[in-house]
Amino acid sequence: MITSGYATREGTAKDNADSATVYEMADGSVGAAVIDGIGHGPHTSRTAPLLAEVAARYAAHRGAVQGILGAGLLVADPGPTGDEANAVGVVARVYADGIRVAWVGDCRAYSWNGSALTLNTTDQTMARWVEQFGPPVDVTQAYGAWIRVSLATATIATVSEIEVTEPLVILTSDGVHDQTPHQVLEDLVREHAHDPQALADALVAAAQPDETGYRDDATAVVIHRPATTA
Repeated sequence: MITSGYATREGTAKDNADSATVYEMADGSVGAAVIDGIGHGPHTSRTAPLLAEVAARYAAHRGAVQGILGAGLLVADPGPTGDEANAVGVVARVYADGIRVAWVGDCRAYSWNGSALTLNTTDQTMARWVEQFGPPVDVTQAYGAWIRVSLATATIATVSEIEVTEPLVILTSDGVHDQTPHQVLEDLVREHAHDPQALADALVAAAQPDETGYRDDATAVVIHRPATTA
């Protein structure tokens, strides 16, 4: 039986632009999504829950990539005033034999093998691109928030996808992983791995303000799939 939990906490800037949904189908397969709205425009906090719901349901039926693309269609047009919401996200489809994860932007997926927490995704930011392919300079601070792919611009060619074999998967918005040291995340997973809801609550609560007092919206989904036996 697949078990899950999710939690979200508003940051210090206006209302919560994050959202999360876990959707279970009749056959027991699960679609899950974490959505992180970009900025706090007039439609962002209202649209983020809709994006999460669509992404999770599409993922459960059609796969993780289709979850991203389906949600992306809702915000692909900027609207008559040009202020339609936009977001980044990470989506998972969990079924009896495995977990597929797809993402755009800087939401992340981690997995836990019982002893170590592994980051399975690569942020689609300009900072990460320059680190991989650009000049040997430190540009993380300057380009860390420069998103290269969002839901509104996502295509089949720009959505990243992976297969995760570990039974425990964690989806997070950057308000969790950017404001909580990796070792703290790992310690929390070790403590709460047996209880997905308790772990989601703990991850969101652990995010701390930066030196200016700013704390981003923080959201996490935790999914546990029973390990298969040969």
